Amino acid sequence: MASERSNPRRGGLVVAGGRSRRFGEQDKVIADLAGVPMVRRVADRLSDLDELLVSCRADQTAAIERALSGMDVRCVVDPEPDGGPMIGVHTGLRALDAEYAAVVAADMPFVDATLLSHLFERAAGHDAAVPRHEGWLQPTQAVYRTERMADACARALSRGDRELRAALSSLDCVVVEEDELREHADLRTFTNVNTREEFAAAERALEADDWSA
Repeated sequence: MASERSNPRRGGLVVAGGRSRRFGEQDKVIADLAGVPMVRRVADRLSDLDELLVSCRADQTAAIERALSGMDVRCVVDPEPDGGPMIGVHTGLRALDAEYAAVVAADMPFVDATLLSHLFERAAGHDAAVPRHEGWLQPTQAVYRTERMADACARALSRGDRELRAALSSLDCVVVEEDELREHADLRTFTNVNTREEFAAAERALEADDWSA
């Protein structure tokens, strides 16, 4: 992995391997959200980075590749389907050739690229910059030193711990609090879509042009 330098490579990882059980039979990440597959909406927000990956299950790969057609993105397959987001994050970070990486869940279609840029700046010289929104850390909209976070995930998995927040305890982590977040992003950036009702609300906001990021 590259050593720390003035302009480290910046990667992006979209975590897409969940089963979408609350959404119904369709895979929500490839569902058309106001005419654009949701995973593509997220990938578009990360497309200015040096490298972009999507971690997913093997059975999702073909559909996600179609949804991302024409983009410079590649899929990496989770070695343990249904193993939780920790597996996808660990696998994806190991596959990236970047010193720092933004990790974003594929069900966060309003992710704010301006916030990610700020998180990259806050993470410099540390292992991570993680927002805290409404009292909760947001590890799937955060920036990590790639190798350190991959190692932390490996340690957590070896303990049988699948909770992403558990990996943060061994890192030099900058927590970005709500007041600072408000200076750099519309806090709807943390909206995630799990149900059909949430999907419909997100679609209404997009169709009303109620999102300017």
